[in-house]
Amino acid sequence: MVKWVETVAKLGVPGLHFHDLRHTGNQFAARTGASTKELMALTGHDDMRAALIYERATSEADKEIADRMSGMVTE
Repeated sequence: MVKWVETVAKLGVPGLHFHDLRHTGNQFAARTGASTKELMALTGHDDMRAALIYERATSEADKEIADRMSGMVTE
């Protein structure tokens, strides 16, 4: 966080907070299919509700789930 304000200004992203990077990283981890327990370990949360924030349903996830389910019934 050294020189955060200066770095954000140089990047041209006013209003970017350090926590925004953590949030984005956690969303990326959730999109990989990480379980709630794995997200809890990654984020350091001991409350499931906090980890569930990152497990928002996405159209990508919906398609992946549907593809997996389809594979189960066609095998």
